[in-house]
Amino acid sequence: MARIDRGAYLASLEPPERRAALARLSDRERRSLRTHWNLWAHEGQIAPPGDWLAWLIMAGRGFGKTRAGAEWVRAIAQNDGSARIALVGASLVEARSVMVEGESGLLAIAPRDNRPRFEPSKRLLTWRSGAQAMLYSAGEPESLRGPQHSHASRTGPEGRVCERGAGPDRHPVAPVGRRRGEQPARHAG
Repeated sequence: MARIDRGAYLASLEPPERRAALARLSDRERRSLRTHWNLWAHEGQIAPPGDWLAWLIMAGRGFGKTRAGAEWVRAIAQNDGSARIALVGASLVEARSVMVEGESGLLAIAPRDNRPRFEPSKRLLTWRSGAQAMLYSAGEPESLRGPQHSHASRTGPEGRVCERGAGPDRHPVAPVGRRRGEQPARHAG
């Protein structure tokens, strides 16, 4: 008989059954599930299905915009080794302290066995899959000219935007060179 992943099993349950099952777990068992985003995310934190160019999360503090963006980036990086992702913060300090090293940032949410390597001096994260993410400052828009990306995630006061789509930039929030891959995308929030 095939062994089912505990996170996948719990995610398959209806919400009341899932809550009851989670309540029966020990603290250690619950902590082991922290990287199973599909268990913890609410509806507004999951990328919309289908073929979209931009996903904007416009919500207040505490909604989980940073975590939603980080999980979106993590899923892309794990599933597409050729992905080149732009991480755009209001400043480089914000991009690093919030999007990468923050409590809901990429390093914190990554499973121990698949944590990206972060090279701060290069502003670069690299996953085992080969996917890479580069940090940028929205305050230095010229730095976004030239590099080619398949996806982009931007955080800022207007919300979080995720983008994908081939061809020239189609969304004014983060003008990045999204020319790589079959379906380049952007997330912001």
